[in-house]
Amino acid sequence: MDPDRQLMIKVKACQRIRKELDYYKQEVKDNEQQLQEMKDQNKDPYDIKKFDEVLGESRMMVPDSQRRLNTAVQDLKHFMDNLKDQEEQNSGGEWWQAAHEVLAKETDDYETKKEQDGQPSSAKEEPSNIGNPTTNVDDLAKGEVF
Repeated sequence: MDPDRQLMIKVKACQRIRKELDYYKQEVKDNEQQLQEMKDQNKDPYDIKKFDEVLGESRMMVPDSQRRLNTAVQDLKHFMDNLKDQEEQNSGGEWWQAAHEVLAKETDDYETKKEQDGQPSSAKEEPSNIGNPTTNVDDLAKGEVF
């Protein structure tokens, strides 16, 4: 496949996943506000519980989207590194420029988030247990199953 076409696909994938991530973050904020309003208005406890489940699902999508974005950005970076010799020939192409913009933005966002979380930017990302919680069988009551 043509390298420019592959580059276009990878850049668009990064842009799409970034858009999804931003959407899910906004959805979490909106749902948190709506849940608080429901609690303040003393809505039906069943409705509050169900909406809390919806909020939980939205929260689970944020780390998943972040992981997919990190993977797509690393894939784009790896692809760009492999085509360094062609970059000089195509440096004026719109997809090469777009790829550099995506890498600059996403790398800055990633480094900034790591530093805000109190981790040095060079720290390896810890695998998340979200979606795969562990169960401590010592905490189970006698006869309780997990």
